[in-house]
Amino acid sequence: AKIEEILYPYQKAGIVQDIYTTVGRFDKNRSFTIATLKHWDERTISQQQIEEEINKKLVQIPGSLVTIRRGNSLGIRGAGSGISIALTGNDYADILQVALKFKAELQKRIPIIDDVQISFDTSQPELSFNIDRNRVNDLDVSLNSISQTLRVMVDRYDVADLNIDDEAVPIMLGSIQGAADDPGDLLNIFILNRNRELVPLTTLVDIKEAGVAAQLDRHAQRRAIEMNITFPPGNSLGDLIQQVRSIANEVLPLDTGILFRGEAATFDENNYEVAMTFLIALLVIFLVLAAQFESVGSASIVIFTVPFGLAAAAFALSISNQTLNVYSQIGFVMLIGLMTKNAILLVEFMDQLRDEGRSVNDAIMEGIKVRLRPVTMTVLSTVLGSLPLILSKGPGAEARSAIGWVVFGGLGLSSLFTLYLTPLGYLLIAPWMNPRSHAERQLELELQKAERKGAFQ
Repeated sequence: AKIEEILYPYQKAGIVQDIYTTVGRFDKNRSFTIATLKHWDERTISQQQIEEEINKKLVQIPGSLVTIRRGNSLGIRGAGSGISIALTGNDYADILQVALKFKAELQKRIPIIDDVQISFDTSQPELSFNIDRNRVNDLDVSLNSISQTLRVMVDRYDVADLNIDDEAVPIMLGSIQGAADDPGDLLNIFILNRNRELVPLTTLVDIKEAGVAAQLDRHAQRRAIEMNITFPPGNSLGDLIQQVRSIANEVLPLDTGILFRGEAATFDENNYEVAMTFLIALLVIFLVLAAQFESVGSASIVIFTVPFGLAAAAFALSISNQTLNVYSQIGFVMLIGLMTKNAILLVEFMDQLRDEGRSVNDAIMEGIKVRLRPVTMTVLSTVLGSLPLILSKGPGAEARSAIGWVVFGGLGLSSLFTLYLTPLGYLLIAPWMNPRSHAERQLELELQKAERKGAFQ
């Protein structure tokens, strides 16, 4: 109710469209309130700004732990709610003590953290019935009778199914006064032993009331306690994951493991997949160039400029306050193919000049003069074509901006590296390579030699 009161003003202002709450579905102490926002064009405040405003009010609700989760374009469940982790171990009590210590260290060493929530609440009341097996044997009582009697009194016991006109009707056995909700009533029950004698339940069991966790989690087939680390929007998820992992290596004992979940796990997985995609793209481009140039050396000259272009793209991200996210990583993969075309224009023309008999130095100087205009034209067309990505606004603008800055800054700056480093690489590698016409001349000489040898014979 208090959360909905905070959201009502946003609904009246036309920012929030619908509000509905689910209470006690998975845990009697938890509720989920969902507020659907109006379309982007129908409001003047972003999702992140709404979250920041609401969060300041939610933390003032006494005795509550509130976590905000927002939707995302990648469809990752739980994204935007912080870093979700699970501590695994052998005993829940030991894991809880480690989690409390780990929580204190995180809040102490990482100032930007808003809160660290531990999902292990032992406030769920539970009644434990401990059966004294010695007394049960002495009084000749069946354990099955005890369990069935308790089930009948607390809930209902399914005795059988009666089939009437192809319809199954369950026969349920229960207390005529309804389910017992008082432990004292349960202790007044009598059980029949094998001798058909009534035995009071109080002589067979001891009842113990205690607080337990409503849910016991397991991850990687081990007992686990989940933790959720919340932090303000605008901070790098990758940097925070690295800090959390570093503190965990120092604080957690050897028998306690840590597993990243949700968005953090997806982040690590995507980083690995993008890195593998990047390496595969680089390898494929190198093999294609080697086949087209018919020379490994010429392909190596083109690939030689790639690291410098990637450094230029990283510099463009830093000056534009962008992060190395999934979208910018996609831009890096695109950039490999875009920036190699400039080096291809230079290297191919220089190889043609060498085939005509020019020296390496003459081929470099002539190639730079002739190919400067085509390289400039291709760079300008691609760079200017990426401007709409940077200047775009509306839903998804952050994703387009990240890719646009990689292409705009990376390709623009890498062109300068290409114009200087490609001739330098050619000057270093080309003297160790034979021109492509060398193989043709060698073949002609071999054919002429074979013809003369045949005429002489």
